Amino acid sequence: MPLQLDFLASPLISDLIAISPELLMVLGMAVLLFVRLFATFDRWQLGFISLLATFLALLIASLQWLSFPLGNAPAAENLFSGQLVIDGLSAFSRMLIYGGAGITILLTLLTKVPDQDDSADFHVLLLGATLGMALMTMAQHLLMVYVAVEMASVPSYVLAGFLKGKRQGSEAALKYVVYGGAASGLLLYGISLMAGRLGTGFLPDVCLSIHALLQSGGLDTLWWMTISFILLGLAFKMSLVPMHFWCPDVFSGATAEVGGFLSVVSKAAAVVLIGRIVLLLMGGVPGIPTVTNIHAWQHLAPTLSTILVIVAAVTCTWGNLAAYPQTDIKRFWAYSTIGHAGFLLMPLATLTREGLAASLVYLVPYIVMNLGVFAIVCFVRNVTHLETIAAFAGLGKRSRTLAVCLAILVIGLIGLPPFAGFIGKYEIFAILFQQAQHQNRPMLYILLVVAVVNTVIALGYYGKLLKVVWFDQPESDAHLNIPFRQKLFVTILAIFVVIGIFFWDALTTWGTAYAVSGFQISGL
Repeated sequence: MPLQLDFLASPLISDLIAISPELLMVLGMAVLLFVRLFATFDRWQLGFISLLATFLALLIASLQWLSFPLGNAPAAENLFSGQLVIDGLSAFSRMLIYGGAGITILLTLLTKVPDQDDSADFHVLLLGATLGMALMTMAQHLLMVYVAVEMASVPSYVLAGFLKGKRQGSEAALKYVVYGGAASGLLLYGISLMAGRLGTGFLPDVCLSIHALLQSGGLDTLWWMTISFILLGLAFKMSLVPMHFWCPDVFSGATAEVGGFLSVVSKAAAVVLIGRIVLLLMGGVPGIPTVTNIHAWQHLAPTLSTILVIVAAVTCTWGNLAAYPQTDIKRFWAYSTIGHAGFLLMPLATLTREGLAASLVYLVPYIVMNLGVFAIVCFVRNVTHLETIAAFAGLGKRSRTLAVCLAILVIGLIGLPPFAGFIGKYEIFAILFQQAQHQNRPMLYILLVVAVVNTVIALGYYGKLLKVVWFDQPESDAHLNIPFRQKLFVTILAIFVVIGIFFWDALTTWGTAYAVSGFQISGL
């Protein structure tokens, strides 16, 4: 009798194969928990298990992304009865998330934080948070949106206060839980209102229903409250104003390794999820006719765009101005992160596919640059046992390699040429200017001016840090004994920032053609 393999063609098996990167995360967590049962492994640094799982997940996610042919994007593939979706957007963003997680795990192995006794528990939490963030990029049902956000948030709460006996870390974790609980409540309340009024939580159906409401008379105050609650819950993950208060305290109390992870990977997932919802609201659902799209622009777009413009402008300005007086290096980078969150939101205010593509283009070098500066914070901390800006005084004399790499990464974060960070800034400026002309929306011109002004502000406080590094006198002239492998790590990240400018065309092409291939939007 021939071997029966029909079960391999079943929808369930097909769906499981599609989420194989996420299953590898689960497998890595299971292996770590199993190994943790044996006292022998308490003396091992078990981060290599999570590194292997993340690398394999990144590899498979990359192969899935390459399966989306350039210029001929296939329709989105719904998984598990539409709870999840695999399209160009999720495939592209999952690579960013697994890539950022992999860099973070490498960093923990270099800094030996956590130690061997706690490495298994730490990396289980890290993989769990990464899994939740990956699911956020694929969520296509309101219930899955909530589950994914909570899967990303709960392990992050524990990671923030993971170091035992550190009062500041415990305080940071408690504040994170309190703010996270409030954000979770807002998100769940908004989801309940929306699903209850529409009778469905499937995002494309939700958007079809909202468009029907727009045609029949528009959205009432309760509808706008519902949309605002959902956006506020998601704003927490991006540390957008007014849901940003947790960020400086959590970054200051958590280890720099955790701060780096939260500063980039969490934001990548939130940007994608917010972008997906915004584009769906603007007609990114097959079956919505052009006339409905026009109706959406007349009744929904002006208000939604104005909200996003205000939040982006205030977030960016607040983060950059608050970074100036900081003396704690982790709080300094926390406010810098808030500023960049505002920049990431700016293109989404255009409510277009090109705007989401610009945010994704900004994310690629930002992930590398921000993890690079947090890595340098970790390496200096391990030697000086300090986490203040003053600890970086005279770094140009005490460790020339770290100082040069820090300068490259910081100039990239400012967005100055010729480094890769300039790509993201230019794409944001370009899309704001183009859409301000195309849509005839003065608010986008104002946002463009705010973006330019904040780039100048960022030049000021980043320049202050570089002044400390290169011109201030250190308390001790002793050379910092930074291991070669740590120098190599940041050097590779800095090289990526240097040569990244040569991949400008490829990056923008990927962002536009691949990253939003799941949306079929007429009239935009």
